Amino acid sequence: MTSFDLLLLQAGNAGMYNLIFIGAMILIFWLFLIRPQQKRQKEQKTFMDGMQKGDEVVTASGIIGRINKIEDNIVTLEVANKTYIRIIRSAVSKEMTDSFVTPDDKDK
Repeated sequence: MTSFDLLLLQAGNAGMYNLIFIGAMILIFWLFLIRPQQKRQKEQKTFMDGMQKGDEVVTASGIIGRINKIEDNIVTLEVANKTYIRIIRSAVSKEMTDSFVTPDDKDK
């Protein structure tokens, strides 16, 4: 075998290594970017479906209020005594609500 033949054999294996490398990159991309985002979206949807009257929530824009009424896609928040605002359901943020409202606060 000449050195040229060995070079051709190694080049044939390089294609296989490239495919394995590309597959590993796709797997890493899915594990670190796509899967966590899908998990957060599922948690947000579960949180929005479980909202009920009397829950204290925080909107994505930072407004803090207590749910007074829930209609299809509209949530009415009481932000002060006898002061109400209407927002869409998707404006309520699970992450901000979880970081602001602790279980001890709900008991008060």
